[in-house]
Amino acid sequence: MLIDNTLVYSQEYKIEIGRPGKNMYYFFDYDERSYSINMEFQHFHQFYEICVFLDEKAGHLIDGVWYDMRCCDIVALRPTLLHKTAYPEGAPCKRLIIQFTIPTMISQLEGCMKYIYSIFDGDCPIYRFEGRYKKAVLEKLNDIYYLSQTPNELTELAINNKFIEFLSMIYLYRDKNMYSNHADFDNITNKIYNITAYIHGHFTEDLSLEFIAKEFYISSYYLSHQFKRVTGFTLTDYIQMTRVRNAQTLLLSTDNPITEIAFQCGFSSFSQFNRAFNKFLHVSPSSFRKESKTQQAPSLLLTNFID
Repeated sequence: MLIDNTLVYSQEYKIEIGRPGKNMYYFFDYDERSYSINMEFQHFHQFYEICVFLDEKAGHLIDGVWYDMRCCDIVALRPTLLHKTAYPEGAPCKRLIIQFTIPTMISQLEGCMKYIYSIFDGDCPIYRFEGRYKKAVLEKLNDIYYLSQTPNELTELAINNKFIEFLSMIYLYRDKNMYSNHADFDNITNKIYNITAYIHGHFTEDLSLEFIAKEFYISSYYLSHQFKRVTGFTLTDYIQMTRVRNAQTLLLSTDNPITEIAFQCGFSSFSQFNRAFNKFLHVSPSSFRKESKTQQAPSLLLTNFID
């Protein structure tokens, strides 16, 4: 079937090339997701991810910032970026998720790839194209879908090339991006999402309920109640979870001492860090790092933050 008369979609269809952590990895997942399986907290990956939303309405929370989404919006997520999709109540929503690692390019093309990857580093990670620009971008994904239907000895190479074309089109048409975020929330909900964004930008600092209440001109009691209503978490737990998530990325990507990572992420002591890590992930920081080296940690990364 065609979504919005533009993108080919087949429910539960998958295209897989390679595995996470390999030099070339592609996973295209055409499927539906519903409100009942919304993640409780934002997660991250060690690979790049594209989400093409294919239904009427949903939301995406990225580093604490809420983004409204509509059909054919493209979400560009770089590795370790905290994010989650928030699907509305009602019928399941269609979407295409693409997780990938592009093989290393020959030296002459490395500069070109830097331009392409820059689409993941903008202030707004959502791309919304209209008319011929939308058609030109999404037809590259249709080409990949049809290539996968009749696999041969060159299919993987062809899919890799078409996907680079897809990313290139987003870069070339980036000034045609029509996305403008106008979340349809009441004033207090908007303020709460401003606060979550602030937490993600300042989690290394000394944050408290009283400090944030003063910073955003709201009473501590009212903030505590409304924060729990909107996010599902207490303010203190949200701050700690954000710190733990960022600590995870450092545990996986660096050899820094765990105590150093604890302080880098805003914890006042190692014991506080260890308690928070165990509380939310049910594993110690040292065990998490050890398991990551034996490639067992991805299951921790991709599952919900709290069971």
